[in-house]
Amino acid sequence: MTLTPLADGFCFGEGPRWFEGLVWFSDMLGEAVHTVTLDGATSTLALPGHAPSGLGFRPDGTLLIVSTELRQVLGYDGETVVTVADLSALVPANLGDMTVDRHGCAYVGSQARDGGVIVRVDPDTGRATVVAENLQFPNGMALTADGATLIVAESTGRRLTAYSVADDGTLSDRRIFADGLDGPPDGICLDDEGGVWVGMTLAHQFERVVETGGQARVTDRIDMGGRTAIACTLGGPEGRTLFLVTTTDAYPERLRGTTLSRLDAVTVDVPAAGFVGEVHVH
Repeated sequence: MTLTPLADGFCFGEGPRWFEGLVWFSDMLGEAVHTVTLDGATSTLALPGHAPSGLGFRPDGTLLIVSTELRQVLGYDGETVVTVADLSALVPANLGDMTVDRHGCAYVGSQARDGGVIVRVDPDTGRATVVAENLQFPNGMALTADGATLIVAESTGRRLTAYSVADDGTLSDRRIFADGLDGPPDGICLDDEGGVWVGMTLAHQFERVVETGGQARVTDRIDMGGRTAIACTLGGPEGRTLFLVTTTDAYPERLRGTTLSRLDAVTVDVPAAGFVGEVHVH
């Protein structure tokens, strides 16, 4: 696979998403959200005072942004940034990644090494509910195209965990999707054949993991040449462009003040889960 560099010069990239012809990603230590075109043109939404991480789009196009240290979910309508929910009274640790369901509700992870939780936030009502507990550093999350399954990466647990999603958004039937991974998993995304692309931070590669007959196996590996594999998303005009965020250290605090994070693209065989035209359906 041939990597195409798209953008660099930011501090600690996280949470890439494909939406309306752009790659959106957070610069957690740079207090900003950036967009990049397939030609490499960038724009920036400055978020002073916030350390953004997980991103997700509601059906109306509103961008939801996780503010990790303030433990808030922000909303951006293209003009203004507002606080949608303050989760500080609900969660045991700083926030991390997020995914948004078809109703526009967000699942947000609180990254305790033991006792991590997932909170479901309804931006229309402001209601926030803990829907999963006792996770080992919940990180990247993704919903299947039918919205029936949520998959979460447990970084310190070195596994992918799946939940069934009820009509009311609650989670049940916790089960292991993949265990004993090659490294602590970070950001994930799903393809249209049920494969999970995972950033294996300390293994310095992105891997595609599939589950067959109750057993998980790796079908593809993308070696990042010693760089730390942080997060990925599928998009592009055919849904087969895998966007890869990497940096030089898995621990953000060590990179404060640097500009070593990078966004690359590579073409893969299977498109994004539920891919329709130019929009990646979450």
